[in-house]
Amino acid sequence: MAEKAAPADDLPLSGITVVSIEQAVAAPFATRQLADLGARVIKVERPDGGDFARAYDTTVHGQSSYFVWLNRSKESVTLDLKSEEGRGILEELLCTADVFVQNLAPGAAARMGLGAEALAERFPSLIPCSVTGYGSSGPWADRKAYDLLVQCQTGLVSLTGSAREAARAGVSVADIAAGMYAYSGILTALFTRATRGTVRAVEVSLFEALAEWMGQPAYYTAYSGTQPPRVGTRHATIAPYGTYAAADGRDVLLSVQNEREWAALCERFLGAPALTDDPRFATGSARVRHRDEVDALVAERIALSDSAEVMKLLDTIGIANAPVNDVKQFLEHPVLSGRDRWRDVPVPGGETVKALIPPVDLAGTTPRMEAVPALGEHTERILAELGRTPARIDELRARGAV
Repeated sequence: MAEKAAPADDLPLSGITVVSIEQAVAAPFATRQLADLGARVIKVERPDGGDFARAYDTTVHGQSSYFVWLNRSKESVTLDLKSEEGRGILEELLCTADVFVQNLAPGAAARMGLGAEALAERFPSLIPCSVTGYGSSGPWADRKAYDLLVQCQTGLVSLTGSAREAARAGVSVADIAAGMYAYSGILTALFTRATRGTVRAVEVSLFEALAEWMGQPAYYTAYSGTQPPRVGTRHATIAPYGTYAAADGRDVLLSVQNEREWAALCERFLGAPALTDDPRFATGSARVRHRDEVDALVAERIALSDSAEVMKLLDTIGIANAPVNDVKQFLEHPVLSGRDRWRDVPVPGGETVKALIPPVDLAGTTPRMEAVPALGEHTERILAELGRTPARIDELRARGAV
C-alpha cells in the first residue's frame, strides 16, 4: 500500500519559502525538488500565458508533458512585472522569502533590480539563485542558451549517435544538469545560512553544468590526443559493452567491466576459454583496440538464442545485462511497480496523472506530491495574504497587473 503523503509542515524544508520567476526546464526542475521536500514554492508567471513550457504540448489531459513533470506542488501567481503594481507585489513576496530563483533572459534580472547584489542590499537574508546559459559574466553572458545548443557547445552531440551520424541526447540533459546543481546549490546555501549566518548567492549555467558531465571524455581526449568515437549503443572505451541482436530479434545489452568477467564470459557463455588469455583480448585496452573482433564473437553467440535465454544465462554467470526497452516498457518496469514508485498527482481540469516519486529516499520522509497548478490559480489567495482586499484584487486584475 502506498504511503500517505506527509503534510508539508512535517517535511525537511517546511517553513522555507521560495519565490521563482522561472521558465522551461532548468529552474522549474530545481524548485520542484525543493517543493517535493516541503518548501513553499510560489511560481511567478506572466498573466498572458505564463511559463512558456505550458504550451510545449497538450498530451497530458490537455496539459504539457514538460509542465506536468516540473511543476507539481507549486503555487502559481500571475504578475505583470512591467507594471509598477506587479513589481511592488513581487517585492512584498521577496520580503518574507528565503530563496529567489530566476532563469530570465540574459540581463533581464539586473535590469529589473533582481540581480544578486541589488537583492542583497534590500533583502539581506534572501538567497538568490540565478540559472543562466553561459554565466552572468564572461564573453557569452549575453547569449541565449537552450538545451540542444548547449549539448552542441559542450561537444556532447559529437559523442552520441552512430559513426555515420551524430545525435542529441534524448532528454534535456543540459537543463536537467543545471537544475540538479541549482537544487544542490540552494540546499548548500540554506545550510550555510542556518549554520554560519552567512548568505551566499547561487549561480549555475547550463553550459558549465553539462561541461562537468563531460569530464571523462574531456580527460580522455586531452591526454590521448583523440576523442572517443561515436559507437551507437556500444561503449566508446570499454569492450564488450553494447547491444547485440538475439534470435528473437530483440536487442540485449551486456557489459564486461573487468578481466574476471571477461574470463567468465569466454568460458561459460562463448564456450571458448582460450580467448581469456588471447593477447588481442587479455586486457580492457586490448579488447577496445580489437573491438570489431570481440563484437563479432559475442554477436555470433547471442544470435543463437532468444533474448530471455541469453539474459538468464548471463545472469547465472554474473554478467550485467539488460533488454533495450522502449518508453512503454520502461513505464511498466517491474522495479517501479515492485518498489511502489508511482503516485497520483492532480492536474488542471480535474484529472490525475501517475508520477514517479523523487529518487532519493530519505528515511522517515514521504515527499509531497501535490497538484500541478493552473495558471494563476493561487493569485487571489496570495494577494489576500499580502493584505489585498477582493475589491483591490479586482482592480489589479482589471488593469492587467495580475
